Amino acid sequence: MLPRTAAGYGRGLVLSILAVGNAVLLGLTAVVFLLCFGIGLIFLFPPLVRAVRGRTRQARRLSAAWSGVEIAAPYRQAPPPPMPQRDGWYRDGRQLYRTSMIPAFNRTWNWMIKDPATWRDFAWLTTEPLVGGLLAATPLAMLGYGLVLVGGWQPMGVLTGLVLIALSVYLAPRVIRVHGLWTRLLLAPTARAGLTNAMRHLTQVHTEAVDSQAAELRRIERDLHDGAQARLVAIGMTLGAAEELMDSDPNAAKALLAKVREASAASLVELRQLVRGIHPPVLAERGLGDAVRAMALDSPLKVTVSVDLPSRPDAPVESAAYFVISELLANASRHSDARTVSVDISHRRSAMRVTVVDDGHGGADPSRGSGLRGIERRLAAFDGVLALNSPPGGPTLATVDLPRAFLVEGCGGSDLPTWRLRLMGVCWGLFWLPLFPQGLVAMFFKIFNSPERSWFLALYLPPILQWPTIIGMIALGVVMVVFAAKSAALAKEKDSEPIT
Repeated sequence: MLPRTAAGYGRGLVLSILAVGNAVLLGLTAVVFLLCFGIGLIFLFPPLVRAVRGRTRQARRLSAAWSGVEIAAPYRQAPPPPMPQRDGWYRDGRQLYRTSMIPAFNRTWNWMIKDPATWRDFAWLTTEPLVGGLLAATPLAMLGYGLVLVGGWQPMGVLTGLVLIALSVYLAPRVIRVHGLWTRLLLAPTARAGLTNAMRHLTQVHTEAVDSQAAELRRIERDLHDGAQARLVAIGMTLGAAEELMDSDPNAAKALLAKVREASAASLVELRQLVRGIHPPVLAERGLGDAVRAMALDSPLKVTVSVDLPSRPDAPVESAAYFVISELLANASRHSDARTVSVDISHRRSAMRVTVVDDGHGGADPSRGSGLRGIERRLAAFDGVLALNSPPGGPTLATVDLPRAFLVEGCGGSDLPTWRLRLMGVCWGLFWLPLFPQGLVAMFFKIFNSPERSWFLALYLPPILQWPTIIGMIALGVVMVVFAAKSAALAKEKDSEPIT
C-alpha cells in the first residue's frame, strides 16, 4: 500500500508540473495561431502541430505506463512526398513548381488541418492545465492542507485534517487512473477515425496478401518447372530411347527403363514435397496439433509440443499457424544453433496463442530477416501479431496471437447485467459533476476563502457542514469513476476468459 501511495504522490507531482508546461505550450499555441491566421505566417503551423503531437504522444505513453490505460494514436496517415513529373517539374493542383518545397508544404498543411485528431489535441491542451493539472494535484493539496489543519491543534480542524489526509492517501494511487481515463476521453481515436484506420489497415493487408499469393504462385511455378517438369521431360526422352533399343539391344533398353523407374520415384518425392509445402495432407486430415507433432518428428531438433485447443480453427487460420510454426522451427535450426525447442498451442475463448521457445544464441530481429517479415505479413491477414523476445545469448521467445481463430458463442458480447451496463453509462456521463465543480473546485474555493460561492452547493451550507459535503462530493465522483472503470474491466475480462 505504501509504495503505491508514494508512487501516486510522485506521479501526481510530475503530472502537475507537466500541466504547467502545457499551460506554457498553450500560450505559445495562442501566439502562433495569431501569427498564422492573423498575419499569414502559416509556415509556423506545421512545427506547432508537431510540438503538440509530441506532447500528446508523451501523455499517451505515461497513461499506458502509469495508469494502465492504453490510448492508440488517432492520426491519419502522413501523405507521401511529391514526385516530379517527367520534365522534372512538380505539380500541385494547377500550379507547377521547380522544387518540391511548396507542394510538400501544401500536402502537410492539408493533412494536419483536415485531421480531426489535430483539433482534439488542441482541445486537450486547452483543458489539460485546468482539469488534468487540478486532478493530479488534488491528493497533494489535500495532504498539505490536512497537515496544516492538524498543525493548528483546533479540534474541528484536526478532525477535518485527518479526514483530508486519509482521503488523500486513498486517492493518491487512484487519481492517476482517473487522469488516464480523462486523457483517453480526448486523445483516443474517434469511431470514425477507428474505422478509417481499420480500412487503411485492411487495404494494406489486402495488398500484402495479394503480393504474397503472387510470390507463392511464382515459387510453385518455379519448382514445377525446374523440378518435376524437367524430370518428366527426361523420363519421356529416356522412354523414347528405350523404345528404339528394345529390338536391337534389349539389355540397354532394360537399363534405361530402370533409370526411368528411379526418375519417376524421385519425381513423386518432389511432387509430395511440393504438395506438403502448399497444404500438408496431415494438416487437412488430422488438424493442427498432429501436423505440428509430425513436423517435430521430422525436425533435427528436440521438439516438445503441447496443444490445448477446444476444436479445429478455421482452415485458413490453421494453415497460417502451421506455416508460422514451421518457419520458426526452421529459423531455430538454421540461425540460432538451438538444440531444443518447445511449442505450446493454447487458446482463450476465440483467440489462439502459439508460443515457441528455443535455447539458441538469440539475436533474432525481424528487421534483418525476411522469414520473420514473412510471418508478420502472413499473420496480418488475420489481425494476428508476432511478439519476439530474443536477447543476445538467448533464449528466443516468439509469441503469436491470432485473435479470432475460433467461432465461439457469445465471444463478441458482454455478459454483464443490463442494470450494471446502464449504471456504468450513467457514472461515465455524470462523474464530473460531483468530482469537479461540486468537489475539487469548491475545495479550492474553501481553502483560499474565496467570497465567490457561485453554484457550489457546499459553500451555501453552514460552516460545520461545508467540509463534509465537499469530501462527500469528491468521494462520490471517485466512486462513480471506480465503479465505471471496474465494470468496463469486468466486461473485458469476461470477454477474454477461457472456454470451459
